[in-house]
Parts: sequence; C-alpha cells; structure tokens
Amino acid sequence: MKLLLSGRALTAGAVAVATLVTGGSAAGAATAPAHATGTGTTAAAAAPDIPIANVKAHLSQLQSIATANGGNRAHGRAGYQASVNYVKAKLDAAGFTTRVQQFTASGRTGYNLIADWPGGDANQVVMAGSHLDSVTSGPGINDNGSGSSAVLETALAVARSGYQPTKHLRFAWWGAEELGLVGSRYYVNSLGSAERAKISGYLNFDMIGSPNPGYFVYDDDPTIEKTFKDYYAGLGISTEIETEGDGRSDHAPFKNAGVPVGGLFSGADYRKTSAQAAKWGGTAGQPFDRCYHSSCDTTANINDTALNRNSDAIAYAVWELSQ
Repeated sequence: MKLLLSGRALTAGAVAVATLVTGGSAAGAATAPAHATGTGTTAAAAAPDIPIANVKAHLSQLQSIATANGGNRAHGRAGYQASVNYVKAKLDAAGFTTRVQQFTASGRTGYNLIADWPGGDANQVVMAGSHLDSVTSGPGINDNGSGSSAVLETALAVARSGYQPTKHLRFAWWGAEELGLVGSRYYVNSLGSAERAKISGYLNFDMIGSPNPGYFVYDDDPTIEKTFKDYYAGLGISTEIETEGDGRSDHAPFKNAGVPVGGLFSGADYRKTSAQAAKWGGTAGQPFDRCYHSSCDTTANINDTALNRNSDAIAYAVWELSQ
C-alpha cells in the first residue's frame, strides 16, 4: 500500500504493451451461504479451501527473490522483474492466458501481469488483483506479498478444480503501486469505455497477513461488501469498514472509472484499539503492522491465521461473484 503522502515525483509514460518479461490439492471447501436465483434459493458452488502452506510457499519465494536482489522487489529493480517472472511461470503452467503490460514511472520500466482463465462470458468479467511491488526499503512480504500470493493461489485453485464460471475470470498483479497506483491506473486508462463496462467487479487485496491483524472490508460496492461480510459472519468473525487505505491502493483507479470495487485489508500503521483487540485478539495500542514499509517486512512479519482466513475469503468471493 502506498504512503498517503509521497514526496516522490511520478512520471507515468504510456508505452506499448510489452511481450514476456522472460522467456496441492484443496484441503476442503469453504461453506457458502445460500444465494437467490430466479427460481428460488439454491446453494452456491463451494469454493475450495486455499492451502495456507501453498500461500506461504509463494511468500518464501518472494522473500528469496528480494534477498537475492538487494533486499527489495521495488519498481524498476531486478527483484520486481523476478517477482513477475515467478508469478507468470506458475500461471502459464496452470493454463492461464497471460500478458505483460509495460509502462514507465520515475524513469524506470514497470510491468503489470494480467492472467485470464479461458471461458466464461467475456461481457461479464470478475477481476481480482494485488500490487506485486515492494518499497525500496524492504522485501514487502506483507505489503504486498500477502495479497499477491493469495491471489496467485486462488488462481491456481481455479485451474486445479477445473472451475467453469458463468462470468469470465481475470487476475492481475500491478506494478509501481508504491509510487502512486501507477500500474493499475495505466491498465484502467488503457481500456476503452466498452471494455471497462464489461468488468462487473474488481476485488483488491493489499496487506492481508498483518502480524497484529484486523479484519477490514471495503465498503464501496454493496454486493461485493456483503459477499465478504457473509463469509466472515459464517466464521463468527466481526468485521469493520476499511478506512485506512481509502484511495491508497489499486481499487481506486477502477472505482474512479465507475467499476464496482471491493476488497479486504488487515491493517498497516494505524494502531489497534482496545475494542478491536477485544474482538480480534492481538495487542491494543500497537500498529496492525509494525514493519509497514520497513526492512523487517519479511516472512516473519505474517500472521498465519489472518493470511489463511483472508485467502479463503478471496476464493469464496471469486467463486460467489463469478457464478
């Protein structure tokens, strides 16, 4: 998640779409509440459980990439390009149609990775995305390896299950979010109005494994918001409206273009209140993520329970909203 105020000057130059940057089974099923159809109430198809071990394996790979490339995975650096290559290779092997979109920011080349699952109504697109870049000061494992890895594993679960949704599924990993949402804004601006109108919902996941976590749901589109709230209600977990990241992550360009948006967040540098600690656990008076934008945002900076719950919630929403 980008800083609310940034002193860095941004340059987002329009460049043509680039070519390639380079050349587990489900453990169970998330219980979906019934949903209304034109003929009555039926049970929604069950989303698979997202194995937390798989998500953490992706985080370990992103940590290794950062360690081998100056300690970060920031825009325009070798660690970011290696991160894109890692995610793309997984998606290509799973049968996704992938493309790499190139742009320029702050004098450096950046990349968005877009992955489409074949099939579904191309006039009704459900997107799930996250930013893949870190800040230069650290490896960015919670911010935002957590969202990136959970979205990746959800996409791989789509492939493993052979899911054939009514709507078309598209997944995205954005570049240069930390410089001001540059990659996601470039993508949205690259779409014509007709293409933007085909996106029935964009789901954003930025920081979902914070070590002192909260359970925050975006309150933008009512249908998407209710989908996440219903999931957490089924777990007996009370959520709160997400306010810390308003306008600070990659849902903003979509929302500004009129696309319905929603998402999840586990907290950044705001401090957990006593009331929040009482219902969620953790430590009152401490930040949700004490390593936000710091060198200590490593694989040790992840709460497994929050990461697991939020990963399963992503899969649930993708399945529920694409049927």
